[in-house]
Amino acid sequence: MAQVFEDVPAERVATGLQYADGMVWAREGFLVFADVAKKTIYRLDPGSAPKPTEEDNNGGEGLAYDTQSRLYICEPSTRRVVRMDPKGKLETLVEGFEGKKLNAPNDVIVRRDGNVYFTDPAFGSQQDHRELDFYGVYHLPAKGPLRLVAKPTGRPHGVAISPTGRVLYVTNADERNVRAYDIDRNGDTSGERVLVAHTEGIPGGLKVNEKGELYVATTKGIAIFSADGHPIHMIPMRDRPSNCAFDPQGVWLYVTARSFLYRIRLDGKVAN
Repeated sequence: MAQVFEDVPAERVATGLQYADGMVWAREGFLVFADVAKKTIYRLDPGSAPKPTEEDNNGGEGLAYDTQSRLYICEPSTRRVVRMDPKGKLETLVEGFEGKKLNAPNDVIVRRDGNVYFTDPAFGSQQDHRELDFYGVYHLPAKGPLRLVAKPTGRPHGVAISPTGRVLYVTNADERNVRAYDIDRNGDTSGERVLVAHTEGIPGGLKVNEKGELYVATTKGIAIFSADGHPIHMIPMRDRPSNCAFDPQGVWLYVTARSFLYRIRLDGKVAN
């Protein structure tokens, strides 16, 4: 059975945003997403309008939760990754590498055992303030110092982990591809490889469903790939998607795209 996407409409859930991006579902059943330009994080409860939760978050972009419901936030403007506990207490996790400031952390993911992975590109004016002479993909262990996973030639963008927790995926905005890395039980990475050689449009955030299929937000739409990197489908969108996230039931795919938040029903039409 295969999903038929051509006739599935993208429903606008929120409008009036400036630059919506990072998004993640909380275990409590609500969606959190960031408006980078407004420096605001929003909470969306099913059936309700989005409500601001953090008015001054320094322009947070990538978002992720751990198993303790702590929110991890990439802050490109402050060049750090921070963590907020359920009571709103904020702490800085990392802001530099080998004595130099990070470029502009963009996206983050947390494995179930607490290992954190994030990308550190530099877009636009962020290039003017760089102290590091490379773009990085990093691993912050649950215990121990920050580790460098890779120094890609192009800028790493979105990051995700497979349902098994054994594969790390990273999109590359310049090379327009998706790389994969094996993750061992300690959280260390190896076996770098190009999983998706080319994406239609510039890839941003991505998510992985329970089958291991990759949903990649690109400037052309949502590109869907099998776990081994073969293209399945492209969901075309008029606005330029930046990120996406599945709801807890896997029924809806929520998509941030410039000034809009969309949702697309995934369990609608199927064909043999």
